[in-house]
Amino acid sequence: MVTRFDHVAVAVRDLATAAPLYADLFGGRLIAGGDDDRLAIRSLQLSFPPGVKIELLQPLHERSYLAAYLDKRGPGFHHMTCFVEDVTEAAARLEAAGFSTVDTRTGTGCWDETFIRPSSAFGTLVQLTDSPLSWTEPVLPEGAGIGDVLAGRIAWNDARPTWR
Repeated sequence: MVTRFDHVAVAVRDLATAAPLYADLFGGRLIAGGDDDRLAIRSLQLSFPPGVKIELLQPLHERSYLAAYLDKRGPGFHHMTCFVEDVTEAAARLEAAGFSTVDTRTGTGCWDETFIRPSSAFGTLVQLTDSPLSWTEPVLPEGAGIGDVLAGRIAWNDARPTWR
């Protein structure tokens, strides 16, 4: 079912505080990032040799689901993401096997997804996705850097980061 492991996401209160550790000291290469106004989060995804990725997630305001998550659990591991060939089929197979999925979104053309609830995945939120993009090379607008993501100049539109 899983075709590849993609990344681990880490919830933080402030990307500007976390980015120096992961980007500067660890040497992460920027792959994607920006503000997701629908979810009220800002993300920064970095790649490390030999292709391991970490996504840092910050709430945009206190009404964000991520702010509530941080209030309850504190910063740290949020979810892991794996690619599958077909999200709809994967969700159906999981449900048929007794595993509960949530927030299934398909038909986007760029990033279909479903999540296995932590209560069904032994305490871990698992995101399953399929996409025509590889997400192994940067998918940012031309000239965009970490500073642009941190300053809120990049936003997710149709599952792709674009200039605001």
